[in-house]
Amino acid sequence: MNQTKLDILVDILKDAPDEVFIQPHNVPDPDAIASSLGMYYLLSHRGIQKLAIVYDQEIEKANSLKMLEMFNVPMIQASKAATLGAEDWAVLVDSQKGNANITDLPTDEVAAIDHHEYKGNMGYRFEDIRPEVGSCSAIIADWFFENNIDPPRVIATALLYGIFMDTDNLTRGASDLDINMFYKLYSLSDIDMIVELKGNEISVKDLDLYAEAFKTVEIYDELGFLLLRSANDSLLGAAGDIVVSVSGVNIVIAYAIRETGIKLSVRSTCDKIKANDLVRSLVEGCGVGGGHDNMAGGFIPKENLSVSRLVDTFIKHRAITFYERRHG
Repeated sequence: MNQTKLDILVDILKDAPDEVFIQPHNVPDPDAIASSLGMYYLLSHRGIQKLAIVYDQEIEKANSLKMLEMFNVPMIQASKAATLGAEDWAVLVDSQKGNANITDLPTDEVAAIDHHEYKGNMGYRFEDIRPEVGSCSAIIADWFFENNIDPPRVIATALLYGIFMDTDNLTRGASDLDINMFYKLYSLSDIDMIVELKGNEISVKDLDLYAEAFKTVEIYDELGFLLLRSANDSLLGAAGDIVVSVSGVNIVIAYAIRETGIKLSVRSTCDKIKANDLVRSLVEGCGVGGGHDNMAGGFIPKENLSVSRLVDTFIKHRAITFYERRHG
C-alpha cells in the first residue's frame, strides 16, 4: 500500500530528538492559522507528541484574533516558547525558508507545506509545495480526505474560512483543489461560526488606519498606490484588496514605511501584470519579494534605500515604468 504524504511526514517526525513546532509565517492570517491548526490535529491524531504552533510577530487583525479565541488554537509567540531550541524540529506551514515574512528560528526546519512560489531546495526532509493552489488550507484539507480522517467540526470550519479568505470568496487564484475542498468542507462546518468571523474582520482601530490610508490613494491609469502608516502587515494586504475593488483600478501597490525598511503588498486582477512579477521589479537590486499572480509581497531594507530619493517617488517610478513597459 502506498504511503500518503501524512504517513511519510509522521515517519520522519517520529525520530525528532525533542519537540516539534509547527511554524506559519510571522503574522499569521486566517489561512495560516487554519492550516497550522489542521496540521496540529493531523499530527496529534497520528501520535506525534510534544507538539506546538509557534509564530514570531504579534497578531493584530481582528478576524485572526477571533479565530484564535473561537477555535482554541494552541499557538504561541516564539519569544514566549521557553523550550524552543536547536534540538527541536519545525514543520513550516503556509511558509518556506527564504521568504521575507518568516523568521529563521533556532529549530531545524525538516518539512514545508505551502502554496506560495517554490523557493527551491532548502534541505527539507519532506515538502508539499503547490504554488498553483490558492490557499494552504485546501492542501491541509486534502491531507484529511486523502487519509480518510474526518476533520472535527471546528477544524473543518477553520479550513473552510481559510480557503474563503485567501481566495477572496473563490474569486482570486482559486484552483480546482480549493473549490473541491471548499465544497467538501462546507457540509462539515459550522456556518454560524463563519458568519461570526465575517462580522469580526475589522476593528475600530483598523477603521481609523484605513481612513487615514485611503486619503493617500493615488491612481495612474489602472494602477493604484496606497500608503499605510501601520506596523500591521495583514492590514496592508487588506487595504490593497479594498482599493483594487475600485472601478478602473486593476493593480494596487500598498506600502508601509517602517523603521527597518519598506513593506510592500501588491494586488492585481490584470492579465498582463502579474503581482509577483511586479513586486520583483519593485525590489530588484535592493530587496526581496514574491507571491502569486494575483497577490504578492516584498520588503526593502532601510540600508538599501537612497537617502536622496523619496520612498514614494522611488516606488511609483518603478511601478509605472514596469506597467508602461508591459503595456507597450
